[in-house]
Amino acid sequence: MLLSTVQPSIISLFSSTSSDPLTLFSSATDQTLLADSFIHFLHDRLSSPLPESPRVLLKLPTVSDATEQEDSPDHGVQLDQTVLHIQSPTIRTTYIQCPPILAPYGDIGKHDRPGGLGIRHPWMHLQVRNLAREWSVEVGIVDHAGRSGTIRLSTFQNKPCLKIDQHSRSPPLLLLPLSFPPDSTHLLTLWSTIDIHFPSLLPYFSSPALRSMQDIDQEDTEEDTKSHEWASSSRPNTTAPASIPSGTYSHVSYVRVYANCRLRRIWFGEGGPSQKGPWEFELYSSD
Repeated sequence: MLLSTVQPSIISLFSSTSSDPLTLFSSATDQTLLADSFIHFLHDRLSSPLPESPRVLLKLPTVSDATEQEDSPDHGVQLDQTVLHIQSPTIRTTYIQCPPILAPYGDIGKHDRPGGLGIRHPWMHLQVRNLAREWSVEVGIVDHAGRSGTIRLSTFQNKPCLKIDQHSRSPPLLLLPLSFPPDSTHLLTLWSTIDIHFPSLLPYFSSPALRSMQDIDQEDTEEDTKSHEWASSSRPNTTAPASIPSGTYSHVSYVRVYANCRLRRIWFGEGGPSQKGPWEFELYSSD
């Protein structure tokens, strides 16, 4: 998609305030949960317009007079902007992905362009809001030898883990825990910018410690069961046995953002959190 192009220092992949935010994305929802599984643009502070029936917006904590009380603990936690609201009780069935996919949900990493997304920048940044529900984001990366791997960060993952299944011929899957800012007196935290550095994560695909963990029976917890079922039931088939990415990072093949979150922007850059982006990348609260 972009691998053969000259890439600027910053690439904005998604902006909720652009004229056609999902033009480069496909989306999927759980068709068995029409009321609870959907993707919808709304104003963050007002939570409007409401989605069409039978869809029901999940219940959010009430922000009491936040725009009038400067000392309110909820003051400034909302944006005075349109954002993308993604919700579902079944996380893996509801998402947006770039490049768009051809197959129904579950076929991780499939898209309609050879070579995938092709963004070479080492950093990806996401502006998301915690909805006090489980959430996950997934990225496909490729090394300079053309070997692919999948990185999935999830709020329900309790420890790093590496899934390698040669029988299914699927890319190795690196599962990493993800945490939002510490809990406060209100359920919704501040909007967060999540920064992911791909070159630093690539060596974990060949980590002896993480590879050995896949052969150890995990504790029978809700989080581990969910991770195991998700990993085993939704891996794509490939034409050759899985190979382990290593060496140097080349590019990103796809990005998938799952329920449950509100999403404002996704962009790629040469620098990390300290890199100064354009003014429109800043988060402006409703106060």
